Amino acid sequence: MFKDGASKPCILFFYPKDFTPGCIKEACEFRDSFGFFRKLNIDVYGISQDSLESHIKFKKQYGLPFDLLADTTGQVSKLYHASVPFLRINRRVTYLLDRDHKIKAVYEALLGAERHVKEMIGRLKQ
Repeated sequence: MFKDGASKPCILFFYPKDFTPGCIKEACEFRDSFGFFRKLNIDVYGISQDSLESHIKFKKQYGLPFDLLADTTGQVSKLYHASVPFLRINRRVTYLLDRDHKIKAVYEALLGAERHVKEMIGRLKQ
């Protein structure tokens, strides 16, 4: 499913749209905590329905050290129940997947984007 991600745990954070205030905050929180996840050999992926071009600009502008996946058809978002019906945007939901890519934790909240990182770190420290 993910490049080099076979048999590795990962975090998938679905977010509504590049360059919006909450999404910038969330992506930068993951950026600022990236070292924690890297030490545990956990990959981080941000996913929205924005274009690849938008992701490239977003990643560059905010110095994001993780990959952003362009789910332009919304198929991946639907699989994870992260899409907003009838709109081409995602809900704000974060998943922690184990090495077999089975869901181990989920956190969803549209507001308080910074809580997503704190929730995942808390789950990993348990």
